[in-house]
Formats: sequence, C-alpha cells, structure tokens
Amino acid sequence: MFKACAAPQDAFIDDVVTIISAANLILQQEYQTYCLASEQFDVQIKTDHSPVTQADLKANAFIVHALGEKTPDIPVLSEEGDIALRQQWSKCWLLDPLDGTKEFLKKRPEFTINLSLIEHGQTLFSVIAVPAQQIIYLGYTHQKPYKYDQKNQQWQSYEASMAKQQKLKLGLSHNSRQAEYQQLMQILQQTQMVEPVFSGSAYKFCMMLEGEIDLYPRFHPTCEWDTSAGQGLLESVGGGLITLDAKPFRYNVRDTVLNSGFLAFISVDTKAIALNALNLMKKSGMG
Repeated sequence: MFKACAAPQDAFIDDVVTIISAANLILQQEYQTYCLASEQFDVQIKTDHSPVTQADLKANAFIVHALGEKTPDIPVLSEEGDIALRQQWSKCWLLDPLDGTKEFLKKRPEFTINLSLIEHGQTLFSVIAVPAQQIIYLGYTHQKPYKYDQKNQQWQSYEASMAKQQKLKLGLSHNSRQAEYQQLMQILQQTQMVEPVFSGSAYKFCMMLEGEIDLYPRFHPTCEWDTSAGQGLLESVGGGLITLDAKPFRYNVRDTVLNSGFLAFISVDTKAIALNALNLMKKSGMG
C-alpha cells in the first residue's frame, strides 16, 4: 500500500529516478514496437537457452552508460554484461535491464527493470521499475520504500495495510506447474484459504508491496539480478526473501550467480506460515 507524499530530498534518488525513468520509456517504446511488428524484432537465444532481445540490449546499454556517468567508481554487474571480474568487486550495481523477457515476448506487460546497489553481499538500495506502467518502486533497505509515477510525476511512500486478510494470496509464475507448487498449495490449504495469483518476473515483488500477494515461493532457479532488488524492498517493509533453508540471500559472494529456490514473504507471519508448510513438505517426502 502506498500513500501520497512529498518528493524525497535526496540527490542519489533523484539521479537513479532520472536514469530509470528514461529506461522505462525506452522499454515502453520497444514493447510497443514489438507488439506491432514482432516478426521484425531482433530476438536471439543465449548459451543458456534463454532469449535476449533488442530491447534487453538497448536498455542495458543505456543504463550501464548512465550509471557510469553518475557513479563512475561503482562497476555494474549486469545480466547482459561481462561478469568475469565480478568477484573483485566488494561494491557494485546489480542489474537486469529487462526481467521477464519471456513475458515481453508473449506480449504480457509484466516485465521489469531490476537494479540494486550491493556491498559485501548486502543489498543497500533497490529499484524495480514497471515500464508498461511507467512506475518505479525504490528505496534504501532500512527505510520505507517509495513509489514514483513518472507519468503524473507523483510520489508515494509505503504504508502497511492494517486490514485483516481473509485469504493467503500465493504468487506464482505463469509456468509454475512443477509438482512442488501444487504440493505446497495443498499443505497451505489445510489450514487457510489460499488464492493463487499468477504473474511474471519480478513484477510479483511489486504486487507484494501493493498488498496483492502475501507469499511468493520459487522452486526453480533464478539469478542474483532477479532477486536482489526484490529482497531489499521486501526487507524494507518487514518482509524478506530467504533460501529454502531459511537463510537470506547474499550477493556477489558465491562462485555462481545462480540462486537456489526461495521464499519471498511480506511479513513475519507469512514467513512462519511458509516455513511450516515447507517443513511439512519435507517430512512427508514431498519437498
């Protein structure tokens, strides 16, 4: 939930919003172009068999260049960049210039820009932008996050909803068809009403901030640039993102940028519900 507020008086936030607002417009235009003439749109397949489009690359080039001008001493660890030197960096930007390329290609506007500033494994500052809506969620990990509507140039700050929830809203990806998701839902349904909510990419983290999703489980792999910004934003509102062994993710400190499964939660209550259900899955031999 968000309520109107004055613009933050913070030069760092101003710089980031300027960059990401421009990147939002780039991706919005690319999406419109793709929807009108997808057969002429450049799409390639990377070595990991995932797609990358001209939109990913344009957004990446713009954001990396803009960050280089504003923060020249901070390298950028991007999905679409060279990551060979990353373990030499104690502090860096972590970037996915278009998270949800598959959603983009299916003409679903549920794609995002993910950007976070990390140091010694910790997420310090997080941004998730929704180009199709020209909305930006951002903030420091230990402060309430902001929501910026660039079309109307309006700022809002986060306020937790006090309304009691009747259902547990479970965030799932469109392709969450593996048995683990069904098993988790079955266990959760034994004690409460569960409503599945399907959405793509890191957009689910935005929906969590908006009160539309309470719990987001993930049993299939992601990468660090998929989760860092979401984790930072959730931690700033009293939630979080943990491994299936209940440990918070740390970033750019492992041999790989691949993540294991995770649980993202909006509150300590939903964290407890999720961990209990996961424990029951393991005891029954499901997980």
